[in-house]
Amino acid sequence: MKTIAIIGASADRSKFGNLAVRAFQREGYTVYPVNPKETEIEGRPVFKSIVAVPVRPNLISVYLPPPVVLRILPDIATKGCDELWLNPGTASAEALALAEKLNLNVIQACSIVGIGLSPDEV
Repeated sequence: MKTIAIIGASADRSKFGNLAVRAFQREGYTVYPVNPKETEIEGRPVFKSIVAVPVRPNLISVYLPPPVVLRILPDIATKGCDELWLNPGTASAEALALAEKLNLNVIQACSIVGIGLSPDEV
C-alpha cells in the first residue's frame, strides 16, 4: 500500500497543499493530510501534526515555509519515511543540513511532478 503524509495540506483548492492531496488520491495513495487548523480536506480526516499520523508513511511531502520546516524536521525523523519531498520554496540551507544530520532521504522537487502529474492536470 502506498502512503503519503502531506504536511501543509490545505482546504483551499487553489493551493499546492490541496492539489497534492487530490493528485496523490488520484494515483491510489492513502493520503494523510497534516494541518493544525483543519479537520477535513478533500474528504480525508486531517492530523494536527506528523506525530499524530497513525502510520509510518512511505512518503512525506511538505508545503511549509523554511523556518517551519526546520522546526518540524525532528518530528519527521521520529515518524520516519522512505522519502521526504521538500517542494519548491520549502527548503533552506539550515533545513537541508539538519535533514542530512537526521538521515532523512530528501528530494527537493515538486512531489506532484514526482508521481508523473502536472499540477495543472489536478
